[in-house]
Amino acid sequence: MPASTIIYDLGIRGYRAAVGLAATTGNAKARRWVDGRRNWRQSLEQHLPVGGPIVWIHAASLGEFEQGRPVLEAIRQEYPGCKILLTFFSPSGYEVRKDYPGADHVCYLPLDTRQNARDFIRLVRPSLAIFIKYEFWYHMLTALHREKVPVLLVSGIFRPGQLFFKPYGGMFRRLLQQLTYIFVQNKESVQLLEQAGIANVALAGDTRFDRVWALQEENREVPGIAAFIGTRQAIIAGSTWEEDETLLADWWKKQSREGRCLIIAPHEIESAHINKLLALFPAAIPYTDWVKQPGKEGKVLLIDNVGMLSALYRYATVTYVGGGFGKDGIHNILEPATYGKPVVFGPIFHKFPEAAALIAAGGGISIHDLQTLDVQLEKLLQDNDSCLHTGAQAKKYVADNKGATGKVLRYIQEKRFLTRL
Repeated sequence: MPASTIIYDLGIRGYRAAVGLAATTGNAKARRWVDGRRNWRQSLEQHLPVGGPIVWIHAASLGEFEQGRPVLEAIRQEYPGCKILLTFFSPSGYEVRKDYPGADHVCYLPLDTRQNARDFIRLVRPSLAIFIKYEFWYHMLTALHREKVPVLLVSGIFRPGQLFFKPYGGMFRRLLQQLTYIFVQNKESVQLLEQAGIANVALAGDTRFDRVWALQEENREVPGIAAFIGTRQAIIAGSTWEEDETLLADWWKKQSREGRCLIIAPHEIESAHINKLLALFPAAIPYTDWVKQPGKEGKVLLIDNVGMLSALYRYATVTYVGGGFGKDGIHNILEPATYGKPVVFGPIFHKFPEAAALIAAGGGISIHDLQTLDVQLEKLLQDNDSCLHTGAQAKKYVADNKGATGKVLRYIQEKRFLTRL
């Protein structure tokens, strides 16, 4: 066995041990990760869909699922006789979408060991496997290649510092070469892959544009939000972390006034975090309390549940997307952009080319401290023409970049991976 494989296997075992330890010490997410994978073979045998070819679609978490959802739904429509198996790596994806009706079965991906991969592929026997954006599990992809299952990577994005392009990254470069086809988001990814000797690649764009465009066409309402806002200007902050929330609290103390309201949908909604937000915003109202007493007055609303943020942005005057002060960077800025809303976010967005593109298009604004937040928000809130123009540019940016899903579907049709039943 090559040394690189031994090191990889040791890393996987170390990861499992660390998650197991965290689960025993009260980490709820780690506990769900462990419990969700117990007896996975028996569970899969019991619930695996039958009656047609299986398309296996894998997403790391909720964001990747939403990114790949247009492809999943396009396959469902084009090939109604196929069965769709949806897997997640993270509890934050599985727990939210475990009852997603567009898939025939939803489950966790088992840990990537050699035996798990062999058993998983033997049980599922997929006709086509689709991985969204990343998640390059060595044993899973090797088993798929061995069984000659076509594998697509959709909405991939690559950067020079990634392992694939290191002198010691040959093991993972070979994985990319084994993929049937790689659909990437930008030209830089195409160039990097081709320079590394990987030719099975095409520029398709990002399927998230198709997903968020479909969201605004649904025009879904969120109960109670219109009543809370009334005629006021609404600043809606989504996927916020503590750094974002502290910054917004400092700004709100200074700029709170009649005719404005603030709605915060934090990334973490556990009661301990909601209590911290209530300390930052003493007069705030949790959303679950508001819907019970919709007549209660308030200027700050805290969204303490999941699944409504993408529809929430449509009510905004101005949006703020969190994560831009943390090491992982900003969350989904395309969701507010598709509704034609100005999008404000923090300075850490280098891993997200759509952020720089949205700024260049005139629909996004990056801030780096309280002063710049204050200047930019006040400009948008006090100058209606500027606010409307910025929002219109954001929506145009989304509209101009739709179409990646159609490219992926046409490839599947041309290669006849699936049959219409």
